[in-house]
Amino acid sequence: MNSNVSFLNSIKNLLNKLPKSWIELTTHRLDIYNEAQAKSEFLLKLKNLITKNDFTTEELDQLPTAYDYIRLGHQLSSLLEWVLAQLNKLSDDQVITFASHTMPILSLLRINKLTHQDTFIYYNTTHSPLIDETRLENIYGYRFNLQKITDAKDIPQHNGNVIFVTESKFNKPILSSPNIDATINIHPSFGCAMLIHDAKNHKSISDVQHVRRRETIAMTPINALNTLKDIVNNETTLPIESCEQDKSKNMQSVISCIKENTGSQLIPLIASSGLSIQYAMMMGLAENAMTQYPGKTIKIILPPNCYGGTNDQSRRIADLMPNTGIVDMHVDGGQDLISSLDEALSKVARADGIPLVLAEIPTNPRVEVPDMNKLGEVLTRKRFTAQNEPAIKPYFMVDQTFCPNVRLLQQDSELKDVKTISFASGSKFPSGGRCIAGYCAANNSAKGLMKLISSHLVLSDNLANSHQLHTLAENMPSMPKRIKLAYTKTRQLVNFIHALIPQSKIYYVSDEIAQLGFMPSVFSLDLPLPGDKEITTQQHSDNQKLLNTKLIEFMIKSHPNESKNCVSYGQLKGSYWTIPATSTQGTTKEKDKDYVVRVALSPESDVTLLSQLFKEFCTKHHLIS
Repeated sequence: MNSNVSFLNSIKNLLNKLPKSWIELTTHRLDIYNEAQAKSEFLLKLKNLITKNDFTTEELDQLPTAYDYIRLGHQLSSLLEWVLAQLNKLSDDQVITFASHTMPILSLLRINKLTHQDTFIYYNTTHSPLIDETRLENIYGYRFNLQKITDAKDIPQHNGNVIFVTESKFNKPILSSPNIDATINIHPSFGCAMLIHDAKNHKSISDVQHVRRRETIAMTPINALNTLKDIVNNETTLPIESCEQDKSKNMQSVISCIKENTGSQLIPLIASSGLSIQYAMMMGLAENAMTQYPGKTIKIILPPNCYGGTNDQSRRIADLMPNTGIVDMHVDGGQDLISSLDEALSKVARADGIPLVLAEIPTNPRVEVPDMNKLGEVLTRKRFTAQNEPAIKPYFMVDQTFCPNVRLLQQDSELKDVKTISFASGSKFPSGGRCIAGYCAANNSAKGLMKLISSHLVLSDNLANSHQLHTLAENMPSMPKRIKLAYTKTRQLVNFIHALIPQSKIYYVSDEIAQLGFMPSVFSLDLPLPGDKEITTQQHSDNQKLLNTKLIEFMIKSHPNESKNCVSYGQLKGSYWTIPATSTQGTTKEKDKDYVVRVALSPESDVTLLSQLFKEFCTKHHLIS
C-alpha cells in the first residue's frame, strides 16, 4: 500500500508540471518520434525522470512522442495506462484506454469473429454494455453470449474469450477472476480502460490497439488528465462541466457552420475523429447495400495512395464484411481521377456489384481537383451488367479535409443527382488543430443514408464529446477566413519557388481551380536534382528522397518556431513539413507511396522568412541555375 501511495505522489508531482502540449497537441512531432518504439520509448524515459524525482516541465516536453496521433494514444493516455497497470499489477501494454464505452468490446468481437472464437460477455453495470445488439449480429456478423451478473467470481470457465464489463473506481485495483481474459472498466464521463489479463497475448493487444487506431480513439487528453486527477486527488479540475452545460448551444453552432460550409440542407453527424465518422459512414453504406441488394457483392472503390488511415480502414472493413472487396482507383502519377473512376465503375457494373466510391478532393498528396462537371457525369452515367441489366448506381463519399468550405452538397452542385456524403477531419481547419473531432454531411439525394450512418456512430459510441464540440464551436465560425488567408500565403510561397527553380515539380491547384473555391493551404514538391550525371532510375529516386529529406531537416532546424515536422495543416500558426510516405501513408503499399515533400502553411505563416530559408537551401545544394 505504501508503494502505491509513493507512486501516486510521484504522479501528482508530475501533473503539477505538465507541458501544455500534452493537453493541446493533436498531431505528433516527428523530430522526437520513433514509430518502432512509440509508447515504450516515451514511458521508459518518463519513468527515468520520475525515478529522479527532479524534473522540469521543459524536460517533460522533450520526451519522445507517444504513439503517432492522439487518436491512437498520447502522453496523457499513456501515463494513465501506466498508472492503471501499476495499480493492477499488469505490464504497461496490458492496459488500453478508449474514449468509447463500446469499441473495446467491439474490438474483441472483431478479433473473435476473424479467428472463429466464441465470445462470452459478463457485466455488472446497470445497462447492457452493448448498443444495438441486433445490428451487431445481423450486419457485423458478431456472435456473443451476454449475461448480467453480480460478482466477477460468478463467472465460470469457458472455452472461448471471456470479457467482464464493470464500472469500478479507477483509483483501486480491479477485482478479477482467473476465468476472465479482459476486463473493461467504464468511467461514466470520460471513457473506459481495457485490462487484458494474459501478458502473453501480444497478438490480441496489437489487434485491439489497431481497432483504436483505425475505428475509434483513445481517451482524449483532457479526459485522461481528469481521470488521473481523480485517481491522485479525488478531484477533476478542467472545465468539463461548463462544456457539458453549453453542449446544446455548441452543437447548434457547429451544425450551422457545417451546413454553411458544405451546402448541405440536412443535419450533419459529428464524431470523435475523422476516422470515427468514416467508419460509421462505411458501415452505414455497407448495411444499406446488404439490405437493399441482398447477395450482391459490395465493391469499395478508392485510391491506393490515399490517406493511410482511410486505405487501411477500408481494407479492414472488406476483411470483416461478407461479399466485400476493394477496387483500386489510381488518381496520381499521370493517371486522373475521372478516367480511373470511369474504368472502375464500368468494371463493377459488369460484375453487377454495388459501387461505394471514396475519393479525396483535392487528392492527397498531389493536390489535384478533377473537372467537377465530368465527375458528375461519370457518377451518373447509365451502366449495364454483363447480362445487359441496369447497373446499380454508385454511392459517393468525398473527403473534403483539404477544402472543407467548398459547397459540394448544395442543390446546384455538379453532384446533386449523386448520393453524396461529404466528410472532413476536424483536427485540421475546423478546429485549427485543437481537437480531432470529425463530421459528415449529405446532399438531398443521400438523405436516406444519414439515419443508417447515425446508427453505426451511436452503436460504436463514437460521437464527439462536449469538449470537442466546444472547441469546434470556438473555431469553425472563423474557418472560411482562415482558409483564404492560408491559401494566399501558400500561393505566395508556391509562386516564389516556381520563380526561383522553375524546373522543380510543384503539385498545387491552378489559379483557375482556386477561383472555383478550392483553396488548399498544402502543396507537394519534388526538388530538381543538380547535375546531369548518368544514373539509374533507382539511384535517381534514392537521391530525390534524400534531397527532399534534407530540405525538411534544413527548414525545421533553421527556424523551429516557424517550421515544424508534422503531418498536419490548418493549424493556427507556423508551417508544417513532411513526406507522406513516412507519415500519412504509413500503411500504404510501398509501390503506391509518395516521397514528395508536403508543405502546409497556416494563416500566420511568415512567407518572407520561409522564402529566404528556401533560397538559402537551394543555393547551398546548387539548385539555382
